[in-house]
Amino acid sequence: MRIKAFAALLGLACLLALAVAQNNVSSQRRTQPNDALVYSVRAYGARGDGKTVDTPAVNRAIEAAAAAGGGTVLFPAGTYLCFSIRLKSNVSLHLDAGATLLAADPEKDKGRYDEPEPNEWDMYQDFGHSHWQNSLIWGIGVENVSITGPGLIDGRGLTRRSPRPRRPLQAGDTPTTLGGAQAARPVSPLGEDLPHDAMNGLGNKAISLKLSRNVTLRDFSILNGGHFALLATGVDNLTIDNLKVDTNRDGFDIDSCRNVRISNCSVNSPNDDAIVLKSSYGLGFARATENVTITNCFVSGYDIGSLLDATYKRNVKEAPDKDGPTGRLKFGTESNGGFRNITVSNVVFDHCRGLALETVDGGPLEDVTVSNVTMRDIVTAPIFLRIGARMRGPAGAQPSVLRRVQISDVVVYNADPRYASIIAGLPGHPVEDVRLSNIRILYRGGGTKEQAALQPPERETNYPEPSMFGELPAYGFFIRHARGVELSNVEVGFMTEDLRPAFHLEDVQGATFRGVAAQRAADMPTFVLKNVEDFNVRDSRPVPDTRVERTESKRF
Repeated sequence: MRIKAFAALLGLACLLALAVAQNNVSSQRRTQPNDALVYSVRAYGARGDGKTVDTPAVNRAIEAAAAAGGGTVLFPAGTYLCFSIRLKSNVSLHLDAGATLLAADPEKDKGRYDEPEPNEWDMYQDFGHSHWQNSLIWGIGVENVSITGPGLIDGRGLTRRSPRPRRPLQAGDTPTTLGGAQAARPVSPLGEDLPHDAMNGLGNKAISLKLSRNVTLRDFSILNGGHFALLATGVDNLTIDNLKVDTNRDGFDIDSCRNVRISNCSVNSPNDDAIVLKSSYGLGFARATENVTITNCFVSGYDIGSLLDATYKRNVKEAPDKDGPTGRLKFGTESNGGFRNITVSNVVFDHCRGLALETVDGGPLEDVTVSNVTMRDIVTAPIFLRIGARMRGPAGAQPSVLRRVQISDVVVYNADPRYASIIAGLPGHPVEDVRLSNIRILYRGGGTKEQAALQPPERETNYPEPSMFGELPAYGFFIRHARGVELSNVEVGFMTEDLRPAFHLEDVQGATFRGVAAQRAADMPTFVLKNVEDFNVRDSRPVPDTRVERTESKRF
C-alpha cells in the first residue's frame, strides 16, 4: 500500500511539474516571436554574400509575411546586395548583428532602382522631396511597420544627386554663401542641373516613407544614405530611436509628419542637415509638421564615416556652400505647411552649424521649446530665427508667423565670429514672442569697427542661411523686425577683442533684457538701437538700468 501511495504521489508530482513546464513554454510563446512568423530572407533564396543581388529574395520574404497577415523578415549575419525593397503593412525588417543591407550600384551590379513616381507638384521642391519609390527601402500608404536591429544599412550604391524643381531657377532655390551670393556648388556631385530623367534607375534615399502611420525605426546604423538617409513625408506616429547615421547629405528629413518621437540618435552629416523638420508641398497640399519631440541626440559635421568608426575626424573640405560643415538641427527650409507644438531637449552640436528655425514658404512656425543644448566649434550663427518670403509653393501665399518660441539653458563655445545669433523677420512681418533664457555664448571674436558700421541687406527671397546677410554689425545678437523679445540671464563674450557692440536691434517693438551680461571692447557700446520702441534693460552689466519709449537711433 505504501508503495502504491508513493507511486501515486510521484505521479501527481510529475503531472504538476509537466503542467508548470507547459505553462512556462506557453508564456514564452506569448512573449517571444513565434518561429512561424519569422521569415528569414535566406529561406527565400538570399545569399548574403555581398555579390549576388538579393532583392528578389528579400521582396519575396516581405510578400510572404504580408500575405500571412504580418511578421518579421529577418536578415541574419551577412551582406545583402539590394536594389529597391518594398515595405508592406504589418511587416517588420530586422537586421541581425553582423547583417549589412548594401545598396547596389546600378552600373556595376547591372540593375535598377524603382522608377520615381510621377508628381505633378514637383515644381515646388527639389527632386528628392518629390519622389519616394527611387529608394533602397520604401513604403507608401503602409502601417504598422518597423525596421530594427543592430545591423547596418550601407548606401554605397546610392546617389546624393537631386535636380532642382521643374521651373526656372530662382534666388531661393540655392543656399547662399557669405554675403548672400548664390553658392558655387559643384555641378557633378549634387546634380542640381541634371534633367529629371537622368535620375531614372538611380536610388537617392536609404529609407523613404509617404502617407504612412505607426512606424518604428530603432537600433540600426546608416552609412552614406544618399540625398536622404531617411525621408518621411506625411507619416503619423513615427518613432526613431537609437539610430547612428553617418551620411553624405541629409540625415533625417521629417516632412509634413505628425506625432513624431526622435530620441537617442547620433547623426553626422558634414554636407547637409542632420535632423531637419520640413513641410513641403510634395503631397500636393500644405500639411504642418506638428507634435514632435527631439531628445537626447547628437549632431555633427565630422568627416563622413568617422562617427561610426569613432575617430571623429575634422578634415572635411567639402560643404554645400562656403559656410563650412552643416550637420545641424533645423526647421525648414521647405515650410509650406509650417511647424507647431514641437519640443527639443538635450541635444549636443559639435563642429557644425547652429540651431535654425526658419519659415520662408508661408507656413506658421509657432509653439516651440528648445532646452538643454550644448554647442561647440559652431561655424555659423548659434541661434538663427528667420521669417522669409521665398514662397516656393502655389501662388498667393504670404509671409507667415514665427511666434511663441522659448529657448533656454544653452551653452555655446567657440562660435564663428562672422555670425552673431540672428532673429530676423521682414518689414511688416515681425518675429513675435520669443523668450531666450539661461544662455551663454562665447565667440572667437576679432570683429572690426568697419563691420560695426555695416547695414545688412534684407534679402527677403533668398534661401535662408545665417550668411545671407553678410558680416553683421554685432557680435552677440542681431535682432531686426521683431516684436516681444525677451532675453534673461543671457551672457555673450569673445576670446579675441571684438570691436562691435554685443546687441544690435532694428525695427523692434517690445524688447526686454534682464540679467544680461556682455563683454565689450573699450569705447564700444553694448547696445545699438535703431527704430526701437518699448525697450527695457535692467540688472545687466555693463549698462545701467534703462528704459526707452521710442528712439530712431541710440547707442549706449
